[in-house]
Amino acid sequence: MRLSKAARQHRISQILEREAVGSQQQLVELLAEAGVEATQATVSRDLEELGALKVRAAGGEAVYAVPELPHDRAVPSDHLRRVLGEWVVEVASSGNLVVVRTPPGSAHVVASALDRTPLPQILGTVAGDDTLVVIAAEGVSGAEVGRQLGELAGLAPT
Repeated sequence: MRLSKAARQHRISQILEREAVGSQQQLVELLAEAGVEATQATVSRDLEELGALKVRAAGGEAVYAVPELPHDRAVPSDHLRRVLGEWVVEVASSGNLVVVRTPPGSAHVVASALDRTPLPQILGTVAGDDTLVVIAAEGVSGAEVGRQLGELAGLAPT
Protein backbone atom coordinates (compact mmCIF):
# COMPACT_ATOMS: atom_id res chain seq x y z
CA MET A 1 0.00 0.00 0.00
CA ARG A 2 1.11 3.54 -0.63
CA LEU A 3 0.99 5.88 2.37
CA SER A 4 1.20 9.62 2.59
CA LYS A 5 4.68 10.94 3.29
CA ALA A 6 3.75 11.79 6.89
CA ALA A 7 2.26 8.32 7.51
CA ARG A 8 5.26 6.60 5.90
CA GLN A 9 7.70 8.66 7.98
CA HIS A 10 5.72 7.81 11.10
CA ARG A 11 6.03 4.10 10.24
CA ILE A 12 9.77 4.54 9.68
CA SER A 13 10.12 6.18 13.11
CA GLN A 14 8.22 3.30 14.70
CA ILE A 15 10.44 0.73 13.00
CA LEU A 16 13.61 2.54 14.08
CA GLU A 17 12.34 2.57 17.68
CA ARG A 18 11.76 -1.21 17.64
CA GLU A 19 14.50 -2.58 15.40
CA ALA A 20 18.22 -2.15 14.86
CA VAL A 21 18.23 -1.05 11.22
CA GLY A 22 21.66 -0.84 9.65
CA SER A 23 20.84 -0.04 6.02
CA GLN A 24 18.29 1.71 3.88
CA GLN A 25 17.65 -1.54 2.01
CA GLN A 26 16.86 -3.30 5.30
CA LEU A 27 14.39 -0.51 6.09
CA VAL A 28 12.76 -0.88 2.64
CA GLU A 29 12.34 -4.61 3.37
CA LEU A 30 10.88 -4.00 6.84
CA LEU A 31 8.42 -1.51 5.37
CA ALA A 32 7.45 -4.06 2.70
CA GLU A 33 6.84 -6.67 5.43
CA ALA A 34 4.45 -4.14 6.99
CA GLY A 35 2.71 -3.74 3.61
CA VAL A 36 4.20 -0.32 2.84
CA GLU A 37 5.64 0.32 -0.62
CA ALA A 38 8.72 2.53 -0.70
CA THR A 39 11.86 2.71 -2.80
CA GLN A 40 15.36 3.08 -1.41
CA ALA A 41 15.47 6.65 -2.78
CA THR A 42 12.24 7.51 -0.97
CA VAL A 43 13.50 5.96 2.26
CA SER A 44 16.75 7.91 1.91
CA ARG A 45 14.81 11.21 1.63
CA ASP A 46 12.55 10.22 4.53
CA LEU A 47 15.53 9.45 6.78
CA GLU A 48 17.07 12.81 5.90
CA GLU A 49 13.82 14.68 6.66
CA LEU A 50 13.40 12.80 9.95
CA GLY A 51 16.93 13.78 10.94
CA ALA A 52 17.89 10.12 11.36
CA LEU A 53 21.53 9.51 12.09
CA LYS A 54 23.73 6.44 11.98
CA VAL A 55 24.99 5.71 15.46
CA ARG A 56 26.95 2.86 17.00
CA ALA A 57 24.84 0.39 18.96
CA ALA A 58 26.23 -1.31 22.06
CA GLY A 59 27.59 -4.21 19.97
CA GLY A 60 29.45 -1.82 17.66
CA GLU A 61 26.99 -2.12 14.78
CA ALA A 62 26.04 1.14 13.01
CA VAL A 63 22.25 1.62 13.04
CA TYR A 64 19.82 4.42 12.26
CA ALA A 65 18.27 6.40 15.11
CA VAL A 66 15.99 9.42 15.21
CA PRO A 67 17.63 11.58 17.88
CA GLU A 68 14.60 13.24 19.36
CA LEU A 69 10.87 13.45 19.42
CA PRO A 70 9.14 16.74 18.66
CA HIS A 71 9.73 19.22 21.49
CA ASP A 72 6.08 19.22 22.54
CA ARG A 73 5.92 15.43 23.10
CA ALA A 74 7.00 13.70 26.26
CA VAL A 75 8.78 10.37 25.97
CA PRO A 76 6.66 7.52 27.35
CA SER A 77 8.37 5.52 30.10
CA ASP A 78 8.52 2.33 28.00
CA HIS A 79 10.32 4.26 25.24
CA LEU A 80 12.76 5.67 27.79
CA ARG A 81 13.43 2.18 29.16
CA ARG A 82 14.09 0.91 25.62
CA VAL A 83 16.42 3.81 24.77
CA LEU A 84 18.37 3.43 28.01
CA GLY A 85 18.52 -0.37 27.69
CA GLU A 86 19.80 -0.13 24.14
CA TRP A 87 22.28 2.76 24.42
CA VAL A 88 23.54 3.06 28.02
CA VAL A 89 26.64 1.03 28.87
CA GLU A 90 27.71 2.59 32.18
CA VAL A 91 26.35 4.94 34.85
CA ALA A 92 28.37 6.68 37.60
CA SER A 93 27.57 9.54 39.97
CA SER A 94 29.17 12.25 42.04
CA GLY A 95 27.34 14.83 44.14
CA ASN A 96 24.29 15.91 42.16
CA LEU A 97 25.71 14.75 38.80
CA VAL A 98 25.38 11.49 36.91
CA VAL A 99 27.77 10.51 34.14
CA VAL A 100 26.22 8.20 31.54
CA ARG A 101 28.38 6.44 28.96
CA THR A 102 27.11 5.23 25.59
CA PRO A 103 28.66 3.80 22.43
CA PRO A 104 30.43 6.48 20.32
CA GLY A 105 28.03 8.90 18.65
CA SER A 106 25.03 7.91 20.78
CA ALA A 107 25.00 10.23 23.81
CA HIS A 108 22.61 12.69 22.13
CA VAL A 109 19.99 9.94 21.66
CA VAL A 110 19.94 9.20 25.40
CA ALA A 111 20.12 12.89 26.38
CA SER A 112 17.18 13.75 24.15
CA ALA A 113 15.06 10.95 25.62
CA LEU A 114 15.90 12.09 29.17
CA ASP A 115 15.24 15.74 28.35
CA ARG A 116 11.78 14.83 27.02
CA THR A 117 10.84 12.64 29.97
CA PRO A 118 8.91 14.14 32.87
CA LEU A 119 11.28 13.01 35.64
CA PRO A 120 11.17 15.77 38.27
CA GLN A 121 14.47 14.63 39.79
CA ILE A 122 16.33 15.54 36.55
CA LEU A 123 16.97 19.19 35.68
CA GLY A 124 18.61 18.50 32.33
CA THR A 125 21.47 16.93 30.41
CA VAL A 126 24.61 17.90 28.53
CA ALA A 127 25.74 15.46 25.84
CA GLY A 128 29.01 14.89 24.09
CA ASP A 129 29.88 12.07 21.71
CA ASP A 130 29.78 9.03 23.99
CA THR A 131 29.16 10.61 27.39
CA LEU A 132 26.41 12.70 28.88
CA VAL A 133 26.04 14.45 32.20
CA VAL A 134 22.67 14.39 33.95
CA ILE A 135 22.05 17.13 36.52
CA ALA A 136 19.93 16.07 39.49
CA ALA A 137 17.38 18.49 40.95
CA GLU A 138 17.96 20.25 44.27
CA GLY A 139 17.60 17.83 47.17
CA VAL A 140 18.14 14.74 44.98
CA SER A 141 21.52 13.03 44.93
CA GLY A 142 23.28 11.97 41.79
CA ALA A 143 23.50 8.50 43.35
CA GLU A 144 19.68 8.27 43.50
CA VAL A 145 19.28 9.37 39.89
CA GLY A 146 22.14 7.13 38.80
CA ARG A 147 20.54 4.10 40.48
CA GLN A 148 17.23 4.85 38.76
CA LEU A 149 18.84 5.28 35.33
CA GLY A 150 20.92 2.12 35.83
CA GLU A 151 17.78 0.15 36.71
CA LEU A 152 15.92 1.52 33.68
CA ALA A 153 18.90 0.59 31.49
CA GLY A 154 18.97 -2.93 32.94
CA LEU A 155 22.52 -2.53 34.27
CA ALA A 156 23.66 -4.53 37.24
CA PRO A 157 24.09 -2.40 40.39
CA THR A 158 27.69 -1.41 41.07
